[in-house]
Amino acid sequence: MDIRQITDEYSVTGQISEDDLQTIKDLGFRSIVCHRPDHESPDQPEFAAIATRARALGLEITHIPVGPMGVTADAVREMVDALDSFERPMLGYCRSGARSTAVYQQTQHLRG
Repeated sequence: MDIRQITDEYSVTGQISEDDLQTIKDLGFRSIVCHRPDHESPDQPEFAAIATRARALGLEITHIPVGPMGVTADAVREMVDALDSFERPMLGYCRSGARSTAVYQQTQHLRG
């Protein structure tokens, strides 16, 4: 994992696996948001499997997929809701971390 800190409360990384979740928790993250749609690539773990393991470890997690059309207004609103309701620090992930960064940056205009 290549975790990049965006703010004190939000960081991003590329695709995670179930095996990464204990490390994520040990690093102090309290919640996770996935911005990658399922089935983007054949080797990608499904969100449901990651979510099940994350919840078993006591992490909050949600799925706000950002697909080929890019960041939508709905995705930004859902991300604002997650930021308002989930415990932080929060880790966002997608294939590379770029979509997780872009969604977060757009929320800052609404949360201002």
